Amino acid sequence: MDFDFTTAEQEFRTEVRRWLADHLTDEIRDLGEDWDKTELRLAWEKELGQAGWIGLSWPAQYGGRGATIIEQLIFAEEYARAGAPPRAPFGEGLLGPTLIALGTEAQRQRFLPAILRGEQQWCQGFSEPEAGSDLAGVRTKARLEGDEWIIDGQKIWTSQAMEADWIFVLARTNPDVPKHKGLSFILVPMDQPGVEVRPIRNLTGSSEFNEVYFDGARTGSDLVVNGVDGGWAVAMATLGFERGTAFLGQQVRFAEELDRLVGLVQEQGRAGEPRLRQQLAALYAELQIMKYSGFRTLTQVLRTGTPGPESSVGKLFWSQWAQRLGELELDVLGPAGQVVGADYELSGMQNFALFARAHTIYAGSSEVQRNIVSERVLGMPRDPVG
Repeated sequence: MDFDFTTAEQEFRTEVRRWLADHLTDEIRDLGEDWDKTELRLAWEKELGQAGWIGLSWPAQYGGRGATIIEQLIFAEEYARAGAPPRAPFGEGLLGPTLIALGTEAQRQRFLPAILRGEQQWCQGFSEPEAGSDLAGVRTKARLEGDEWIIDGQKIWTSQAMEADWIFVLARTNPDVPKHKGLSFILVPMDQPGVEVRPIRNLTGSSEFNEVYFDGARTGSDLVVNGVDGGWAVAMATLGFERGTAFLGQQVRFAEELDRLVGLVQEQGRAGEPRLRQQLAALYAELQIMKYSGFRTLTQVLRTGTPGPESSVGKLFWSQWAQRLGELELDVLGPAGQVVGADYELSGMQNFALFARAHTIYAGSSEVQRNIVSERVLGMPRDPVG
């Protein structure tokens, strides 16, 4: 990869930086990982949409900018560096590219414009209580009655379901074939009597995770993507879009978090402690490994258009790194790290450390990532069945 930027790329960086400086307020910046302030987040999404910062990678024919991989990287880096809040990826980053690749033209025309304007929010209905890592084992059912799908079942760990207008659901439409072959990818409106959302309060005190119950929920017969029983291929494509250019923004945030920890160590006068210095040095070195491994995965995207299985190495690495950083933060905080403020108010480091516990589960658990690495990267035989 060439790490030098062209004149056009430098100009794009300047454009991003200036826009963020003009529009990113302290109120928006202070959102951080607080997903409960729904109205403020939605207003920020609409502001991004009006300025054309949503759908950077989408083709121009569908309203996107057709931005290059490098331009997407630049935006992710500048967005994170400016302290802008993390954004839900489900509409822009997952469903949009999925519809562009596998949806019908009618589906694209119906849903893509509203996503680009920041006016329509989505969530992902994949995981279930007994089908997380084993995604093909989902039990949520969909049956066709006339011109509507009827959905019954339960999803769990559904991020941002409380503010979502729509959900893309992986549901079983044919129980008489092998489990991978009887699934469909269906688009379902959230605002209807047959959908109930129950927030799950997590360790950080917020409730971006939810349970979603379907009891006779309805959606149009034309809102199945890639045909009936073609959902497994769609789900795999959607999950593939999760591995994109966001790693660089994440890298910036991780570096800032490590810098805060180093600053705290210096404030405490502990910078000379050999063991602590070694732990911080290891975290810094691993952060650089993470960065350049991410660029190597990106090179694969540039060559083939899709990330390869080596992206699982990156996911496995960063999720465990973040947990090690969080554990060290709590160690350095000492007894203060075990005390929360009124109404369960957490410090930034406490919030980071607690939320990091989820990193090895969401977006593919560590166990699943190890299987992918062993089988698809190292060429080892699959685990015996039974």
